[in-house]
Amino acid sequence: MERSDREPLVRKTSSSYHTFPESTARRLDRDYLKSLHNKWLYLAVFAAVLGNFSFGFALVYPSPIIPALEAHPNPALRLDQHTAPWFGSVFTLGAAAGGLSTMLLNDCLGRKLSIMFSALPSALGYALLAGAQGFWMLLLGRVLTGYAGGVTSASIPVYISEISHPGVRGMLGACPQIMAVLGSLVLYALGKYLWLVLDWRWLAVAGEVPVLAMVLLLCFMPNSPRFLLSQGKEDEALDSLCWLRGEDTDYAQEYEQIKDSVRKQSRRVSCAELKDPFLYKPILIAGGMRFLQQLSGVTCILVYLQPIFKKTSVILKPEYDAALVGLVRLSSVAIAAVSMDKAGRKILLFVSAGVMLVSNLTMGLYIHFVPASHNGTMANTTLVSSANLPAEPTNYITLIPLLATMFFIMGYAMGWGPITWLLMSEILPLKARGVASGLCVVVSWLTAFTLTQFFLPAVVGTARGVSPPQSPLHQLTAVFCPTFQNAFGLEVPFLFFAVISAGNILFTGCCVPETKGRSLEQIEAFFRTGRRSFLR
Repeated sequence: MERSDREPLVRKTSSSYHTFPESTARRLDRDYLKSLHNKWLYLAVFAAVLGNFSFGFALVYPSPIIPALEAHPNPALRLDQHTAPWFGSVFTLGAAAGGLSTMLLNDCLGRKLSIMFSALPSALGYALLAGAQGFWMLLLGRVLTGYAGGVTSASIPVYISEISHPGVRGMLGACPQIMAVLGSLVLYALGKYLWLVLDWRWLAVAGEVPVLAMVLLLCFMPNSPRFLLSQGKEDEALDSLCWLRGEDTDYAQEYEQIKDSVRKQSRRVSCAELKDPFLYKPILIAGGMRFLQQLSGVTCILVYLQPIFKKTSVILKPEYDAALVGLVRLSSVAIAAVSMDKAGRKILLFVSAGVMLVSNLTMGLYIHFVPASHNGTMANTTLVSSANLPAEPTNYITLIPLLATMFFIMGYAMGWGPITWLLMSEILPLKARGVASGLCVVVSWLTAFTLTQFFLPAVVGTARGVSPPQSPLHQLTAVFCPTFQNAFGLEVPFLFFAVISAGNILFTGCCVPETKGRSLEQIEAFFRTGRRSFLR
């Protein structure tokens, strides 16, 4: 009876959304947003982003484990200069496979069930790492945890964007990055202190905790109203939106807008439709942002942070420098979360790329011009083993690489880190959101794997004529390009990353739309009609 009484109001509201003058429609939207104070939405987001906590934990898992395994008494588990790079980088291949499978999982299982599904490979992967008796178990564990990370990184941003309203979508869209950084910091802390009293295997056991908590909490959370409507489950979609917005709010207006948008996109995407700018433009923008984000070098810098600091001989111990950079990263993402819905996405992207440009340029010029006796570049060391050698005498000029790296991470975390994930989930059209988000994740992690496995290890290893680790991939590269591994110095990747950061500024100005305060339906209307009035 209550729902039938509301139906005339719903139809009237839905009609007014299209016919009211723009100023009146904006006033109605603002009044509706002010009425939303439901804390259940934040609980649903927290349950989902526990998957990102596990992702951040697994991503940097090799950092404290590699030194322990290099000195392991069992030859079957002992890592050397050939196996250690694979232990670190194979995670990204698993993540790419996870993103690829999410192209189907997001549309078949739904966003929430896809996130819950990731718990299975994640728990199995941590179990293999905890009970590893050979190198193959270590690699398989890393692949499985990477696969789970690829699934969550493609599903969680979409889930959050679809259950959030425009007033808080920017803040909540930054939560995945915050939790990923927090997971990395917890791993660093546990890695430094846990095995003082326990074996290194307990780090993998600790990784199971957020996975199990995520599954238990998500069992009580609703699915995305937009996904439920796309499956024809209207009553469930209305109940889901009621739970997320609160029974005392006029959520029926938003429900009708979502329903109208889903109705227009009821069919699956065909190959012929990919020629439509409504589809290919947002997909190219989202994929381009993911490609440029990784090409800016963030994964390489985070994975090889301690060896880079060792080679530049910063004034503090490398492990303390890494923790300091992690804290800067966490605080910067928090600042972005607070300011994203106020300052807007594009201005933060501009500032972020500018800071990254200056930081990478400073780092590259420092390494190029400061003598080897000052920057601590050591001969006859590898990327893996250099982190364990004593540092040369330093002076205060070695604060430059530390500060440059801190500002790079700060710039990345303020914009191109969280906003890239948020915009991917905002601008992709509903009918292609599941497939396209998985495709973007594949692009992202394949780029990260290529840089991590080939580019940076070769360059760091060959700085000042040092031979890099000869992994199978490096040997294969040497066959086709013998001069590749001995052509560059450590300054080259940072100068390359600076050029990419300049390209990020141009890409933001020319291609990225401002989505602050706009509903997902208004963003889709912009790409469908090209009318910028929807985004003003």
